[in-house]
Amino acid sequence: MLASIAARLRRCFARNEDARRAGVEASIAILEARKAASRLRDAIDILPEGIVFLDPDGRYILWNQQYANIYKRSADLFQPGAKLADTLRIGVERGDYPESAGREEEWMQERLNKLFNPDGRHEQTLTDGRTILIEERRTSDGGIIGLRVDITEMKQREASFRLLFDSNPIPMFVYGLEDLSILSVNDAAVKHYGYTREAMLAMSLLDIHHPDESVELSHLGGETSEEHAGRTWKHRKADGAAIDVATFISHLTYEGQRATMIAAVDITERKAAEARVAYMAHHDALTSLPNRILLRVRMEQMIADLRRDARGFAVFCVDLDNFKWVNDTLGHPFGDLLLQGVSARLRAELRGQDTVARLGGDEFAILQADVGKPEDVSPLLARLLAVINEPFDLEGHLVTVGASVGVALAPHDGDDPDRLLKNADMALYRAKAEGKGGFRFFESEMDARVQARRRLEMDLRGAIKDEAFEVHYQPLVSLANGEVRSLEALIRWPHPEHGMIPPSDFIPVAEETGLIAQIGLFVLRRACADAAQWPDGIKVAVNLSPMQFKSGNLLQAVLDALRDAGLAPSRLELEITETLLLDKIEMVIATLHALRALVVQISMDDFGTGYSSLSYLRSFPFDKIKIDRSFVNDIGANADSQAIVRAIVSLGTSLGIKITAEGVETESDLAYLKAEGCTEGQGFLFRKAQPQAAILALLEKPDNGKAAA
Repeated sequence: MLASIAARLRRCFARNEDARRAGVEASIAILEARKAASRLRDAIDILPEGIVFLDPDGRYILWNQQYANIYKRSADLFQPGAKLADTLRIGVERGDYPESAGREEEWMQERLNKLFNPDGRHEQTLTDGRTILIEERRTSDGGIIGLRVDITEMKQREASFRLLFDSNPIPMFVYGLEDLSILSVNDAAVKHYGYTREAMLAMSLLDIHHPDESVELSHLGGETSEEHAGRTWKHRKADGAAIDVATFISHLTYEGQRATMIAAVDITERKAAEARVAYMAHHDALTSLPNRILLRVRMEQMIADLRRDARGFAVFCVDLDNFKWVNDTLGHPFGDLLLQGVSARLRAELRGQDTVARLGGDEFAILQADVGKPEDVSPLLARLLAVINEPFDLEGHLVTVGASVGVALAPHDGDDPDRLLKNADMALYRAKAEGKGGFRFFESEMDARVQARRRLEMDLRGAIKDEAFEVHYQPLVSLANGEVRSLEALIRWPHPEHGMIPPSDFIPVAEETGLIAQIGLFVLRRACADAAQWPDGIKVAVNLSPMQFKSGNLLQAVLDALRDAGLAPSRLELEITETLLLDKIEMVIATLHALRALVVQISMDDFGTGYSSLSYLRSFPFDKIKIDRSFVNDIGANADSQAIVRAIVSLGTSLGIKITAEGVETESDLAYLKAEGCTEGQGFLFRKAQPQAAILALLEKPDNGKAAA
């Protein structure tokens, strides 16, 4: 019995131990489950997205803090076991979901259908303006796991992009980086390119580019924005027209794929304008010939070719003869027509590899390629001179002009543009000096002359600055009694190295460089100052150059010289030549009348050498006429000179103008002039020009330095 009882007790204790062990294991399992749940919550709480777990009936099981933050207006309703449908309905009643307004039941049905039958993503807008991206999936046990992402900022960026893209007046489109297919276009692109939107969305980037650029476009996918910015391309519009565009790009993700947004600025008109400006910068506006800039570029290219394959070339400087006459007689519009006609003829005589350019005025330059020796130039020279010599019909006016040409050969006469042009110009200068209508090749001695002239010009400028000139005076005497009536002021230049330089050497240089006006002013002031020391009855004669009239201040200069010297205006004679009256005669005549009003006397020098001298006597009442020395020299043996002098003296007598004969050197010349009635003479027979000291001594003699008469 005891054994039986003991057995039962052992079985009872065993059952209790099993129960105890089972309870312990259950407690441990519960603890582990709680730990796992805690770990799961900790894990999902650190996620940036909102997470929610629902059972098959849509009841809340678990959610993280981000989910509660997203739905903060409804977070007080979240409880394990609560139905999501109930929280949605309460949220609708509170107005948490603005999309449901006015269609609450319908919206609820749609939302629950998406919840229990999940199919992709959808968006949800909350009353505070936030946009939530929702993605929900079924679990293996029939439950639901939901993901919530706040995409408000992304939607705002997308809206900004759309505003920038869709409403931008600049054509814009988006293309994929993988296949360059166009993914989106804005209204401006559709309008500017002329394609329909559907057509553009079916195209690739290659389809709107010019075919010539298709190979280069294959690298577009890898370019950075900086590499691409501002690049220019040639696009093709729907009508086939080619346009130039400057493009600016920005890489982005578009609808889940790598893409690029491109803005295309049409610069077709700008490039055309730039091309026109570039053309104008390199071409003459009147003749459309290359100008000096483009000529130099082509010369540099020919010089480079010469150094590579030893092909020489020639440089022509062409200057028209009598062009000034056309401008003066017919007017500048006809001069322009003449230049255009000459340009056309010159161009017609040249080959494709040759160049004709207009340097300015009536001067042209020609580059003749493939010239090995001077003989290669002769045929073209002959043709050029011949075509220019042919008459030009200028709107009914037949005009004939010639040309002078200077030629330099490369590389013999130089191997740089400046030297070649300078040498050709020196040859032209020599051709014009030797007579119009011819040509000259450059010779080395020409450069020596130019260098000498340049040194003379530099010395002349220094002499003007230092007032290193002297003024000598040559008497004009009465042929009746030899009495000195006036003295002509003549400039002299005592050079410190070369001695006395004749006026015939430096006056032409002064006229060409414009220095003659400064020299003329010096002589005027010095002559007035010296004459103030002479007896009251003696006048001083000063020559004026056309340049002094062009300066516009001649009248004031005369007034200042007279005032500073204290010389009476009636003792000043101003001598001009008829060349002064060729240009701007109205202005010149007005200045002469103003000088005459001061009681200054005006003389015409070198009378008879111009074909229109007589016409000038009608333009202005000269006080004196000086017969040019060419008619006086050996007048006793020259019947033509006698006739001319007789006519001039007779003319002067009838008009009441004094007549002075220049260049009187022999007694026979003097006798003939006196016999013809000439009253005044000047020349070596009486006295040479002398400095002021000698003139003062002459005028102090009791007989006033009378010469033989």
